[in-house]
Amino acid sequence: MAYKHGVYVSEVPTSIVPAVNTTAGLPVVFGTAPVHLATDRAAANRPVLCYSYAEAVQQLGFSKDWTKYTLCEVMYSQFALYNRGPVVFVNVLDPKTHKKSVADKSVDIADRVATLDAPVLLDTLKIKASAVGSELVAGKDYEAAYDDDGALVITLLDDGTASAASSLILAYDELDPTAVDQDDIIGGISVSDGSVKGLECLNKVFPLTGLVPGIVLAPGWSHEPTVAAVMKAKAGNINSHFKAITLNDVPTDSVKKYTDVKNWMNQNSYNDTAQVVCWPMVKMGDDIYHMSTHVLGVIATVDSANGDIPYESPSNKSMQINGCCLKDGTEVVLGPDEAGYLNGQGVVTALNFIGGWKCWGNRTACYPSNTDPKDAFISIRRMFYWHAQTFIQTYWAKVDKPINKRLIQTVMDSENIRLNGLAAQGCILGGRVEFRDDENPVTNLMDGIIKFHTYITPCAPAREIENVLEYDPAYFETLFG
Repeated sequence: MAYKHGVYVSEVPTSIVPAVNTTAGLPVVFGTAPVHLATDRAAANRPVLCYSYAEAVQQLGFSKDWTKYTLCEVMYSQFALYNRGPVVFVNVLDPKTHKKSVADKSVDIADRVATLDAPVLLDTLKIKASAVGSELVAGKDYEAAYDDDGALVITLLDDGTASAASSLILAYDELDPTAVDQDDIIGGISVSDGSVKGLECLNKVFPLTGLVPGIVLAPGWSHEPTVAAVMKAKAGNINSHFKAITLNDVPTDSVKKYTDVKNWMNQNSYNDTAQVVCWPMVKMGDDIYHMSTHVLGVIATVDSANGDIPYESPSNKSMQINGCCLKDGTEVVLGPDEAGYLNGQGVVTALNFIGGWKCWGNRTACYPSNTDPKDAFISIRRMFYWHAQTFIQTYWAKVDKPINKRLIQTVMDSENIRLNGLAAQGCILGGRVEFRDDENPVTNLMDGIIKFHTYITPCAPAREIENVLEYDPAYFETLFG
């Protein structure tokens, strides 16, 4: 140590650690996108974080054909109807593999313009004025771009070599969304290069964005039992540290009556504590949506109003819809009794009873076989996941610090202050953290293992409010002054 002479000042770490701000309901959506329409195309099977509609369209493209391009349904609902972001999209439609080649396609020219209604991959487009002619040059002989309706417009330039042509011969590769199946959504790890695809990409979200997934969904695919099984497995073990809920739909082409929903769920194992199961589909104008898409919008709206703390249930909150329906558009009319039956079977639906269309249901799919509040209520399940991810990120910097009283007291003091703050806001009824000697044997301490025990009681939703009315004859006394 150097010789010192004088007055010196040093610093020690603050004994209270501010909690990390985490995203309670960051949605990660898996599906297909019309990337041939994207101006800045994102790679397939790579999480794309989008905060706005324009940002999503730029990287993924947009089409109203939601049967082929399932991500566009969520894109439109979240950004246009609910105005909520961010959203992470994972497009599994890979232009390198999900494509088909077209050769010698003849198109007519009118006023030096040809229009083609096909998902052409522009970087593969080759144009000739005739079958034996030479290939035309983009930017010199023609310009090719998509219009607002998703049609490819080819414009011959005035000074180009084919300006007088009456038809063109095209060769190109076009995107083939019909080649995508549930195996592409499920994905996996490539044996050849170790790349990940499909739902396996869930583990890439946090390393790429620094945000923890909170909700996993795949509208148009989550009604497939195999996909749903992998969704809940992957969402239950994100990066070996985090967990998220999944939003799943029940198919409305095969399950057309509300009384058949639970039987289908039982047969296909839609019964997990982290699953939110939805039925039927919903509509807004001429557009038909999966229920899970709009439940996501409601959750995002409620979380936003509550400072991104997921303590309030999405049930009885407004939905941007004007009806319920089946996949073929057949109207579904549910009253409070029918909707209540579905809720009692662990199903979330929509109800138009008082105050317009509302999301209706508080229970996860494990109900009624599991009635533990932390498992059976959507809001409480989400609070437990949110608290866990906040704890992990807040104290990750403390890993490998010396196990001493200062470390233990810092964690306990910081957490108790945070829990007291949540209670003061009304987010929980109460909470505390303890360092118990019976849970920290000396052998564990010697091995570098410490365990804290948090007691927390999130608020249960008031799913039933009852008022008892009684006729009281005593009030006749008021007649006699």
